[in-house]
Amino acid sequence: MEQSTRPLAAAYLRFLQLARVVQALPEGAEMDANESALLEAVVLRWYEQKPMTVREAIGLAQLGSPATLHKRITRLRDKDLLDTMNQDGDRRAKFLIPTARTLEYFSHLGKTLQNVQIAAA
Repeated sequence: MEQSTRPLAAAYLRFLQLARVVQALPEGAEMDANESALLEAVVLRWYEQKPMTVREAIGLAQLGSPATLHKRITRLRDKDLLDTMNQDGDRRAKFLIPTARTLEYFSHLGKTLQNVQIAAA
């Protein structure tokens, strides 16, 4: 490897090490990459104050087929990472919302990133 690219490679490898540590979830809540991507999509929409409906989540074709996404939603609910909520006056639409466990997980990720920034400064 050339000298000029070594710092970049080292930075990326440190990032991979950090990602491995950061991705650690409480026991029993392990997720595969696809579940993680779905959870991130749902929580991001919730954070933007536009909660995603189950129907919208099942329509995320880039993350899998409707049947596969339904199974992933069920697994995330079973792991206490997602919950559903009905909108007042409309019981047909179920919105996906993060649980306290999920918010703790994202808080852990944020704290870890903050610690890395402090250490790098």
